[in-house]
Amino acid sequence: MLTTLGEVLPTSARQYGDKTALIVGGRRFSFNELNALSNRLANGLRDIGVEAGDRVTLYALNSWEWIVSYYAIHKLGAVANPINVMLTPDEVAYVVKDCGAKVLFTTADRAAPILPLREEGHLAEIVVFGEAEGAASFDALAASGSEDFEPAKVDPESLSTICYTSGTTGFPKGAMLSHRSVVLNAAVTAAMNVRGEHDVQLTALPCAHVYGGTLMNLNFLFGSTLVLFEKFDAGDALRGIQDHRATITDGVPTMYLYMLAHPEFETFDLSSLTRCVTGGQTMPVAKAEEWRARAGCEVFELWGMTELAGPGLMQHCYGENRLGSVGIEMFYHRARIVDPEDASRELPTGEVGELMFKGPFVMMGYYGNEKATRETVEPDGWLHSGDLGKVDEDGYFYIVDRKKDMILTAGFNIYPAEIERVISAHPAVAMVGVGARKDEAKGEVAKAYVVLKPDRRAEPDELVGFCRDRLAAYKVPREIQIVPDLPTTSTGKILRRELHTLEMG
Repeated sequence: MLTTLGEVLPTSARQYGDKTALIVGGRRFSFNELNALSNRLANGLRDIGVEAGDRVTLYALNSWEWIVSYYAIHKLGAVANPINVMLTPDEVAYVVKDCGAKVLFTTADRAAPILPLREEGHLAEIVVFGEAEGAASFDALAASGSEDFEPAKVDPESLSTICYTSGTTGFPKGAMLSHRSVVLNAAVTAAMNVRGEHDVQLTALPCAHVYGGTLMNLNFLFGSTLVLFEKFDAGDALRGIQDHRATITDGVPTMYLYMLAHPEFETFDLSSLTRCVTGGQTMPVAKAEEWRARAGCEVFELWGMTELAGPGLMQHCYGENRLGSVGIEMFYHRARIVDPEDASRELPTGEVGELMFKGPFVMMGYYGNEKATRETVEPDGWLHSGDLGKVDEDGYFYIVDRKKDMILTAGFNIYPAEIERVISAHPAVAMVGVGARKDEAKGEVAKAYVVLKPDRRAEPDELVGFCRDRLAAYKVPREIQIVPDLPTTSTGKILRRELHTLEMG
């Protein structure tokens, strides 16, 4: 099996040739075309001085140009630095300086605030998808190169990618991922979900995110057709499944919730779907059951993190799909639940503790940050996830919540995800996010922010009563606010730390 990212497109082009590899923005590309385009760009990048080991930043929404750029970077043996399009120019500047990027790819509408980075000597070149004054043109750079290119020979254990964490506390950290970890994670993900050349994969997950990047790589590795959206829209996704006869779709739970809440959901033909996969946050069981009933397809949950190059736990397609669980250990990989105060003490079945991982997916460390690396990866190779979970007697793992999201009320631990799962089961609820509210007597109490389905109504008191029937008294939210929408990340995950911005008055 190939072991480096520069080999992906040349190998798939030889195997799948003129088969459609990518559908995006109204255009179709075969495996041969993507390989040729990335060869042209690799030659163009080499001509402007990009060499093996150089860091190259990708700062743009999903597009065919993004994908071609990603593989051209790896064909040169350079290091890709995909970043979130929601980053501000200041945040982009921090990442570029921190990883020492040589070139940055972006779009014309994002170029102007980035140009000072080149003028100040932090970047050798800025390449724009389109045209922007003061930046190099992607089209011109790609057109200047030959379609013949021999990918650089690189060590599979060498650095392939630097992915920056979201930076919820302090400055973001650059997780260093080897070629082997990225390729192997994609291959194992494909195997556990039985993905292959028979599939049409539809997603709006950003390629710059570790989940979206895993999907991109596995589709090209195994000959699937990737139907990719620039960004998520519920109607476009439902129409895309129908029109392209998609067999599999991936998204964060909120994407499925938006689709379920679409007023014309029942009019779309989703019969081509054989598997649906979700990750990024826990999927409420009630919503997974609703999707199965209305779409006629199972939802398989997974759990992953940037520091693992993608998924770390998955529901597999070979046995029971245990709703509420994020699945079992992936092949070649180990997971365990430990005492949050003593990582050396593994906890018994059913007890809640911190989830940890060990194996070939684990990052090489944080770029230029040995202190953070030591805090996250134990000397024996076990990685701290920062998530609280438990495992049952059959090896199925369950995420309870993020350690940092836990609400401490009068000495009791409250996990927002548990409250969210309960409220999501109410027939009028489309989406819910739970955050902490300061309380003079209890320290913190839970507050829920609820988006209702377009055709349903429910009062906050009714939802509180619904919770009282299903939760211990201390877990019941002290306040429920009905809101039109919830703050989310670029991947659609609910931003709990931003829920307070929805406060009334």
